[in-house]
Amino acid sequence: MKAILVEKDSTRLYIGEVEDLRPGADELLVDVKATALNRADLLQKRGLYPPPPGASEIIGLEMAGVVKEVGSNVAGWKPGDRVCALLPGGGYAQQVTIPAGMAIPIPDHFSFEEAAAIPEVFLTAYLNLFFLGKLQQGQTVLIHAGASGVGTAAIQLVREVGATSIVTAGSAEKLDACLTLGANNAINYKEGPFAPAVKELTGGKGVHIILDFIGASYFEQNVKSLAMDGKLIIIGTMGGAKAENVNLGLLLFRRLQVIGTALRSQPVEKKIELTQSFIDFALPRFKDDRLVPVIDSIYEWEEVNEAHDRMEQNLNTGKIVLKVR
Repeated sequence: MKAILVEKDSTRLYIGEVEDLRPGADELLVDVKATALNRADLLQKRGLYPPPPGASEIIGLEMAGVVKEVGSNVAGWKPGDRVCALLPGGGYAQQVTIPAGMAIPIPDHFSFEEAAAIPEVFLTAYLNLFFLGKLQQGQTVLIHAGASGVGTAAIQLVREVGATSIVTAGSAEKLDACLTLGANNAINYKEGPFAPAVKELTGGKGVHIILDFIGASYFEQNVKSLAMDGKLIIIGTMGGAKAENVNLGLLLFRRLQVIGTALRSQPVEKKIELTQSFIDFALPRFKDDRLVPVIDSIYEWEEVNEAHDRMEQNLNTGKIVLKVR
């Protein structure tokens, strides 16, 4: 089969040949029709984010496609079923194998490109908001990078449980997109510190949960933005990994929690549990369009380098999708 590979001694991507796959007894073999970009892909091609042990070396953390073959122990799926799924790797290829318990049925009215924009961002947002953040109706969430894939998913999930969201983004267009999806308030981080604005918007109380992709450069402001018993959930470190001059006394006095999280390295059993919980919550909402995948752009897989360039420049609002042929 064909797959997108990384040139030796380079970060350029090309389409090459790799070995065909066969499903295990508990797996599905899926013909991939579309995949989507994630910032982890940009790191992996530079050798900075290797896949978990035993996972495919091919880039790609999600896909949508058609079941080609069903493992001998699998029930409930058949060849021809349309599925999307989270992957530990391998999404930039014509075929993948997945544990059957991680397959998400694609609603009939969704294209493969729309379905490919769901798994990684929605499961990441769902894990952090509900499994880790314990989000409840009436609480307030600060979502950094609100126009990113995870940000656009988180805005919708917060809205669906009757909670309030405040987002940060770096342009009027991105802020408007967040508000259209259901964000209650939007802050342009390029216009000054966000912590004072968060305090004003919450009447001085602060937020219950923060989803943060930035890391060190936001740490002090994040702590100032949290309410009593608040949770800072760190998803990425785009702004640095080492926070200096941290006042741990604030964490103690206000009983704050700082949670580090990574979805890719979770055990398969945890990913299956997460996927099944997400299906119960989200599938009815996808079917009636209360939840929607947000797509920035769609590229042919021969244009993968151009797609990566767009993400590198932080131009996207929502997901960048690749068609796979």
